[in-house]
Amino acid sequence: MHLARNTSKYLYFTNNRLHRLNEQGYPLGLRLLDLLLYRSLTGSSTTSTLTSQSSSSNQPVRPLRILPLLQLIHGPLWKLLFSRPADALEHSVSPNTPNEYMITDNDPLTNTYISVPKEMNMLNCAAFVAGIIEGVCDGCGFEASVTAHNQGNDIWPSRTVFLVKFGDSVMEREKTLERAGIK
Repeated sequence: MHLARNTSKYLYFTNNRLHRLNEQGYPLGLRLLDLLLYRSLTGSSTTSTLTSQSSSSNQPVRPLRILPLLQLIHGPLWKLLFSRPADALEHSVSPNTPNEYMITDNDPLTNTYISVPKEMNMLNCAAFVAGIIEGVCDGCGFEASVTAHNQGNDIWPSRTVFLVKFGDSVMEREKTLERAGIK
């Protein structure tokens, strides 16, 4: 009984901390999106990856489709935060979850210098980065929930997969844009 009570106590505190880390990263994601879009106006090389359409105006163009948004996160955002792109960007292969995408970081900086007690092994401090990703998605008008999951292996023990789940309205808009031929 004592073991079960302690386990549920740690689980509650772990989930609470993950949620708080995610909430703290969210406003940073909104601001980083503005910074990336501003930098795209000044003629940096990331312009082609940021927009889904070419524009000659001085207005920043936010991504309209899911893939350009995820490429923005995988490349320019990751380079801005960690000086390198993310290790992988994948789409769910399950027909039951077409709205799920995964961004993989084999060695997340947020987990490098933080010791997590064994009883809190579910705590992944990369939840802060998940909040940043969620802020970028929401800032672009893509309703999404983002979670960080430990997926360590022998080669990359701190490997983290960020699971991005887009809302139904985003998937409907994606189908409409695809039918209209907008890339």
